Amino acid sequence: MTYTEVPGIRVPIRMWTDPATVEGQALQQLRNISSLPWLHGLAVMPDVHLGKGATVGSVIAMKGAVCPAAVGVDIGCGMSAVKTSLTAEDLPDDLSRLRSKIEQAIPVGRGLHTDPVDPTKLHGLRTAGWDDFWHRFDGVAGEVKWRRERAMQQMGTLGGGNHFCEVCVDMSGSVWLMLHSGSRNIGKELAEHHMGVARSLPHNQGLIDRDLAVFIAETPQMAAYRQDLFWAQEYAKNNRAVMMALFQDVVRREFTKAKVAFDEVISCHHNYVAEETYDGVDLLVTRKGAIRAGAGDYGIIPGSMGTGSYIVRGLGNEAAFNSASHGAGRKMSRTAAKKRFSTQDLVEQTKGVECRKDSGVVDEIPGAYKSIEKVIEQQKDLVEVVAHLKQVVCVKG
Repeated sequence: MTYTEVPGIRVPIRMWTDPATVEGQALQQLRNISSLPWLHGLAVMPDVHLGKGATVGSVIAMKGAVCPAAVGVDIGCGMSAVKTSLTAEDLPDDLSRLRSKIEQAIPVGRGLHTDPVDPTKLHGLRTAGWDDFWHRFDGVAGEVKWRRERAMQQMGTLGGGNHFCEVCVDMSGSVWLMLHSGSRNIGKELAEHHMGVARSLPHNQGLIDRDLAVFIAETPQMAAYRQDLFWAQEYAKNNRAVMMALFQDVVRREFTKAKVAFDEVISCHHNYVAEETYDGVDLLVTRKGAIRAGAGDYGIIPGSMGTGSYIVRGLGNEAAFNSASHGAGRKMSRTAAKKRFSTQDLVEQTKGVECRKDSGVVDEIPGAYKSIEKVIEQQKDLVEVVAHLKQVVCVKG
C-alpha cells in the first residue's frame, strides 16, 4: 500500500497502515510528536503501537534536535541473521540439545559472562577498533562510568523480553541463525541519565508531553548525548556480533561432520538515530521500532516466537525516510496478554518450535502480536522480500 496522510499539528503524519486500526493512545502519541517545533517529518510503519516515550513504529525526522525518550532505553536494539550451509535435513528430530547448547553459550535474561568475552578468540569476528571502542567508554557520562565491568560482562548476552536467538529454516530448506538484542543495561543507564537531563532544560518546559523533551544542536547537552548515543549504538552492534560468533561456534560444534559455512551476516538497528539528508535538509532521523530500508539495504523483520520472520531488501522510499517496520508489532500489552492467554495457549501457538513454553514467556505468545504477513503486505513500496524464515528453535530469557 501507499501511505495515508493524517493531519498532524505541525506536519502531516504519513501512515503505512489504516489509521482506523491504530489504537487511540498511539494516535494521540503521534499527534504529540507532530507538535514538536523541530520536526521536519513523521512516518509511521505498519507495526505501529503505543510505546514508552514515543510510538513504536515511528520514524521521527528532526532538524537540529533529537528526543532521547523517542530512541528509548534499549539504544541500538536490532537484529542479526546469517544463512548457513546446513539444510533442514541436517537437523535432528529432537532439537532440545541444540537449544540447551545455545543457552549455555549465550547468557539470557539478566545473565552475564563470568569473564568478559575475548573477541580475538572468536572465529571470524572482526576486532579492528575494539580497543578504541572500550577506550571511548572513558568519555561517557560520569554517572554511568562505574558500570564498566558490568558492560564488559554483558557484551555477548541476550537479555529478556522480546529478545531472542533462533534457528530458522527458509522456504527452500536452508538453515539460518537469527538473533535480536541491543545495548543491554549500559544502554538503559545512559538513556535514563540523558532523558532526565532533557526534561530539566528550559526549552522543554512548554511541551505537550514532557517525555518528548529534546536536546538541540550546538549545546553541551546535545554534544554529550550524541557521544553517549553513538557509543551505545556501537555497543549494541558489537553485542550482536559477539553473540552471533558464539552462536556460530555452537552450530559448528554440533554439526562437525557437515563442516558448516556461513554467508555474510546481515545486521540492522531498529531503535537508533542516524544523520541523513532529505529534501536537501540535514536531519537527525530517529527510528523507534523501524529499520533503515534505503535502496539495496538488507533488513530483518521478525514476527513472533511462533510465526517466522522475513529477510528484506529496501526500496529507498524517501516518503518513509528510507524506512520499514521492525517487526510484526504488538496488538496488546504484556499485561493484557498474560490475562488473556494461558501456558496451554502458548504450547498450542508454538507447536513445532523448540522453545520455552512456561508462564514466564506467555506475554510473548504469537497471539499478542499482529499478523506478520499483513505487516509485510502493507509495506510493499518500502521493501521487497528476499527470504521467508520459520523458526524451529527459539531461545528467550
